[in-house]
Amino acid sequence: MSDSLHIVCPHCDAVNRIPMDKLGNQPNCGKCKQPLFTAHPVELNANNFEQHINRNDIPVLVDFWAPWCGPCRMMAPNFVQAAARLEPGMRLAKLNTEEAQALGARYNIRSIPTLALFKGGREVARQAGAMDVGGIVAWARSKA
Repeated sequence: MSDSLHIVCPHCDAVNRIPMDKLGNQPNCGKCKQPLFTAHPVELNANNFEQHINRNDIPVLVDFWAPWCGPCRMMAPNFVQAAARLEPGMRLAKLNTEEAQALGARYNIRSIPTLALFKGGREVARQAGAMDVGGIVAWARSKA
């Protein structure tokens, strides 16, 4: 196993190679110099989704949501708090299924919010329905 991980920048989508022992030291992007971990979910879209899912060596937990969805809006602050607890061992991201309908269809998202956990570019677990911060963290850790 390599002693470094590829981490996609949440700001410019550049892939960074970070030594594993430096992951918790608030590393910055080599390209844009912004923090690689912000304790906040990354906003994904049709243009950067594949980059974040396929190129991150850490698990990526995606919240498939829509702005009109009441449970999605209720869960949003919990998802932000979960990001603060799960980084840097996991990347949390949000995908607006209204703006990226093709991705929602591709992943067969039938109800929202739906959390999907990706490792190595593949979906490994899924959970539909709103959860509190403790539920999100416990579920994500149990599946990662």
